[in-house]
Amino acid sequence: MDSSRVVVVEDDPVVRGAVGDYLRARGYTLDAFADGVAAREAIGAEMPDLVIVDRMLPGISGDELCRAIRERSDVPIIMLTALGEVEQRIEGFEAGADDYLAKPFALRELELRVDALLRRSMRAPAPPAFTAGDFEIDAAKRKARVRGAEIALTGREYELLVHLVRNPDRTISRDEILREVWGWSFGEPSTVTVHVRRLREKIEQDPREPRYLHTVWGAGYRFSAKATDL
Repeated sequence: MDSSRVVVVEDDPVVRGAVGDYLRARGYTLDAFADGVAAREAIGAEMPDLVIVDRMLPGISGDELCRAIRERSDVPIIMLTALGEVEQRIEGFEAGADDYLAKPFALRELELRVDALLRRSMRAPAPPAFTAGDFEIDAAKRKARVRGAEIALTGREYELLVHLVRNPDRTISRDEILREVWGWSFGEPSTVTVHVRRLREKIEQDPREPRYLHTVWGAGYRFSAKATDL
């Protein structure tokens, strides 16, 4: 049984009740809110271990709530939405969500994703700071620099970059990234695609012509710690 504190923000009372009952039955401490404003105030007073938020909310949207949380914390966020298109997922990730479930979803799948995110966020401390090529990683502060400049990363972007920096100059599949960075044995490969795109926008001088994070078509990605051309 898990005693982690989870906040659920969902305006549909049926979904909110079902998620709340299911996770409480599995030992989670759970607070549920019907609108983004009340949730933002509660989260501001005490940060939970994980947040589950519907994208379409009264008061403030799920995207706005994600951005407000990200200003203060790297707490894992799962976004729920009835909109399953890729662009909708991209917008959710850009707002700071770590994971995404389109409605309708299985409660067991939600539980597995909650468990995976909590395991990643509560794992043992990382090794001390290290440098690789143009990149400096400060694991204690979860900070990263490229070419001497600090880059603003979400928690998932930071973990993706660290995995890439530790595995330079080899092709890494999307399935491996899902397994090693997200902790999933299954998942949607477009999740990786979105995060790679966002990471490129932050580390590359020209994301349209990447020199660190290259796509290997049909196979995955290859990372170089020093700027190179394929």
